[in-house]
Amino acid sequence: AAAMERGAEGRTASALFAGFRALGLFSNDIPHVVRFSALKRQFYVTTCVGKSFHTYDIQKLSLVAVSNSVPQDICCMAADGRLVFTAYGNVFSAFARNKEVVHTFKGHKAEIQLLQPFGDHIISVDTDSVLIIWHIYSEEEYLQLTFDKSAFKISTILHPSTYLNKILLGSEQGSLQLWNVKSNKLLYTFPGWKVGVTALQQAPAVDVVAVGLMSGQVIIHNIKFDETLMKFRQDWGPITSISFRTDGHPIMAAGSPCGHIGLWDLEDKKLINQMRNAHSTAIAGLTFLHREPLLVTNGADNAVRVWIFDGPAGEARLLRFRMGHSAPLTSIRYYGQNGQQILSASQDGTLQSFSTVHEKFNKSLGHGLINKKRVKRKGLQNAMSVKLPPITKFAAESARESDWDGIIACHQGKLSCSTWNYQRATIGSYFLKPKELKTDDITATAVDITSCGNFAVIGLSSGTVDVYNMQSGIHRGSFGKDQAHKGSIRGVAVDGLNQLTITTGSEGLLKFWNFKNKGLIHSVNLDSSPNMMLLHRDSGILGLALDDFSISVLDIETKKIVRQFSGHQGQINDMTFSPDGRWLISAAMDCSIRIWDLPSGCLVDCFLLDSAPLNVTMSPTGDFLATSHVDHLGIYLWSNVSLYSVVSLRPLPTDYVPSVVMLPGTCHTQDVEVSEENLEPNDEMIEYNSPEQLSEQLITLSLLPESRWKNLLNLDVIKKKNKPKEPPKVPKSAPFFIPTVPGLVPRYAAPEQNNDPQQSKVVNLGILAQKSDFCLKLEEGLLNDNYETALNLLKELGPSGIETELRNLSPDGGGSVEVMQSFLKMIGMMLERKRDFELAQAYLALFLKLHLKMLPSEPILLEEMTKLLSQVEENWIHLQSLFNQSMCVLNYIKSALL
Repeated sequence: AAAMERGAEGRTASALFAGFRALGLFSNDIPHVVRFSALKRQFYVTTCVGKSFHTYDIQKLSLVAVSNSVPQDICCMAADGRLVFTAYGNVFSAFARNKEVVHTFKGHKAEIQLLQPFGDHIISVDTDSVLIIWHIYSEEEYLQLTFDKSAFKISTILHPSTYLNKILLGSEQGSLQLWNVKSNKLLYTFPGWKVGVTALQQAPAVDVVAVGLMSGQVIIHNIKFDETLMKFRQDWGPITSISFRTDGHPIMAAGSPCGHIGLWDLEDKKLINQMRNAHSTAIAGLTFLHREPLLVTNGADNAVRVWIFDGPAGEARLLRFRMGHSAPLTSIRYYGQNGQQILSASQDGTLQSFSTVHEKFNKSLGHGLINKKRVKRKGLQNAMSVKLPPITKFAAESARESDWDGIIACHQGKLSCSTWNYQRATIGSYFLKPKELKTDDITATAVDITSCGNFAVIGLSSGTVDVYNMQSGIHRGSFGKDQAHKGSIRGVAVDGLNQLTITTGSEGLLKFWNFKNKGLIHSVNLDSSPNMMLLHRDSGILGLALDDFSISVLDIETKKIVRQFSGHQGQINDMTFSPDGRWLISAAMDCSIRIWDLPSGCLVDCFLLDSAPLNVTMSPTGDFLATSHVDHLGIYLWSNVSLYSVVSLRPLPTDYVPSVVMLPGTCHTQDVEVSEENLEPNDEMIEYNSPEQLSEQLITLSLLPESRWKNLLNLDVIKKKNKPKEPPKVPKSAPFFIPTVPGLVPRYAAPEQNNDPQQSKVVNLGILAQKSDFCLKLEEGLLNDNYETALNLLKELGPSGIETELRNLSPDGGGSVEVMQSFLKMIGMMLERKRDFELAQAYLALFLKLHLKMLPSEPILLEEMTKLLSQVEENWIHLQSLFNQSMCVLNYIKSALL
């Protein structure tokens, strides 16, 4: 238990899942910034997504870069040719290469609301109307101006073209001021129009500025002569942003808080077009590209859109867009078997598919419409009466997706379930509901679709469970006489072979039905009312989340509860199984995600999030876990750490306190510097060193390769085989390196002359008389009874060396009877210690083979041999009995009919 707690303490976050990235986030209510890259000759649009920003190239609207995250949510953005500036709280930073922070500017007391790049300087304004001008590269303050909030609260800022060192400030009170920031002088105050200024934009003409007001008016004003040139008025509330076309058409676009854009002709001074519902929320920013008929817009509805003006009357059409959900998600599920698409339903009423590979594979299946034909005929595109309420639950199967609809969905408060077609990315052909039911208060609460894609099973709040054919939409029967359950249906599931249907109701019963004849097979009483149900078809394991915040796991073969887990402190929102069925992952309102190991029945991992997880789904390939959260528009991917590193899973103690993990950003996680204290090795990181011998009772083999001991008895055969057929010839050529005499000037050494032609062929016996190290160590061993060093010498030798050493032990080879006795004592020591068992046997066998003739004639050696005999027999009989026992069990297992 102590080791368990230690392992849990050393854990700083989830052991199994690391934040990877967020999907489906494209824009929020911060206006975008358009930049032109002179190097690439291309326009880029930068949009904010919470704590980081995305940069897209406008040509394909493909994601070019994702910035590193800042500590808080970004509250405003600006950019010049080189840098992107983002403000968060009372600090702002400059990002280079759309990625990393290179400068940070601290000095404001209140939250920054406006940024205006200004050559080598940048101007920032906070909510207290304090204006600071900074040197970008030195990060120093150049000038600070404080305005009286009650008289002049700055709302917008603009640097008029050709006005050197001058900025124009708009206020919430309605007046405007022109300042020279170099000399720190107020040059002129424009009285304004007694309505707050919300937008300022430079017109294509010099000295002319467009001023957007709270009243919905746009004033085209000459600031040189302080005279109004023209006025326009929109009826949709305050002007949020203004932009001018610069490709030869004198047109101005103005955005509104309800998502409409008005287009005004500046020559005819009239409204020429309206772009209704360009966004479903306020237009955050709109920009005409320089000298191109393209308009870029973004809004808080999580969309970036590019419009092209190529209509006959100068109207715009949607050219490209990137769009996610504009309201929090209600349900997410992986679609298909490749783990690359996630289907998600949202409160905004749409069903969308997000690719985990690339944004270009995303697709929206659109809004659910009650009557598509009527909508097309009457053009009621925006009538709320024809739109279906948000999807609450859905089931999808890709088996027959190209033949007919493969997705079925329940809607909030609706009885009928809609079908959807993934391939065509539209709502499908049928609305499935029982014909005889006409009451309004009954709703569809649970759905499942069979693995073959042919049938849909729908559970209703009245307790009825119906089966429908997906191809024809025909009702194929119901389970039970009138209803399957007394209470509302909380979950339905069909096994992988269409044999069993499992249903559960709010009255606390779980029922197993025959899918074909609709008969009841078995019923199980649950401890508490179920909240949701999930079946892992491959393993036949059923997970049930109950209202008492516990989880029961059943085996559908035995229909018994096999595991029960408790630990969540809030309602369980969603569950998912890992593809192999080993883990059950649950997400609850207590903001925790817990991973339960089914084989061991333990909680192996748990982590907290700052926002409660609503949905959780695991990839069919096991590489990612996807989650969605309360009040978040994105899908968050977590990578499975156990796929690419060794994770030691331990049961977590009951009092384990999980730590809060940050939701992943929209880019891959940056490398975080590891603090010193985290570098202490915990017990998982310490390398295990195997001891020489686990126990003195166990026979231990040496770690030497087989070639060192296995062939010792057959060396004479091996030598005969390897004997060359003819003696090797000496090559006549010169040596590879010609010998040189050392010195500054290289000179070749003369070959040595053999001065003594009559050299003696008789070998000096003095050389042979020298004893080997092995012999000397054996002699030492007789005196001090330590044979360790002699054995180590022998271990280092090869087979031929060992044979030579053992041959030389006899008196004929230069050894003695004492040395032979010492060798036998060394073998005895090896057998006694039970180490290097196979070496002792091999060395002894070779020794007996070499010296068998002389051994009987020496009584000292015979005595040693009898001692050895008893040792060898004792060890071998014990080993043989173990071998025989194992062989017997193995033969029984192989042959017995189990």
